Amino acid sequence: VQLVESGGGLVQAGGSLRLSCAASGRTFSRDGMGWFRQAPGKEREFVAAISWSGESIYYADSVKGRFTISRENAKNTVYLQMNSLKPEDTAVYYCALAAYYSGSNYKAYGYWGQGTQVTVSS
Repeated sequence: VQLVESGGGLVQAGGSLRLSCAASGRTFSRDGMGWFRQAPGKEREFVAAISWSGESIYYADSVKGRFTISRENAKNTVYLQMNSLKPEDTAVYYCALAAYYSGSNYKAYGYWGQGTQVTVSS
């Protein structure tokens, strides 16, 4: 399985970005996808997760109401729409795939992308 993120960049505070993550290779029939992020000097943290059907969605409190996770199974792609961005959202954002919906359970995600940088200026 390969995961490739795109859509990162530099944006001013209050702005928006949309991240995409395309999966290729072997995938699971009912996988779960997630977004995590890691800021300099900090541990990787959970951002959002979505089940294969899209019926189960979970957000970190820090992004709830500002970020929206979605997916297009026909394209094997998951998205993260980020609105009202803050400087503290600056990080490398990673998408991850698990065999089933796993919420924020970091250890359940067996496949990871290489990350895309998001920088929010004040």
